[in-house]
Amino acid sequence: MHKAILLLKKIPKGKVATYKELARVCGTSPRAIGRIMAKNKDPLNYPCYKVVSSDGRICGYSGRGGLRGKQALLKKDGIRVKNGRIDKEHFYNF
Repeated sequence: MHKAILLLKKIPKGKVATYKELARVCGTSPRAIGRIMAKNKDPLNYPCYKVVSSDGRICGYSGRGGLRGKQALLKKDGIRVKNGRIDKEHFYNF
């Protein structure tokens, strides 16, 4: 399992990580992180919905419900989404 997938468990409730932040920690590119997240075989245990773009946009979710499903999961986690974006106060850095 890729390090980026394992790091998902370290993101606290109410926080998100960016593709860019995961790329920095893993020594790769944000696009590569996106491909890794898309191949996540266990999204219930490794919450890839907690990964957003560096400007806070909700993007890149192929899980159940698509982007609406991602937004619902974030809301359940206590993260408010406004106009398709998450406030940077919710960003988590490793």
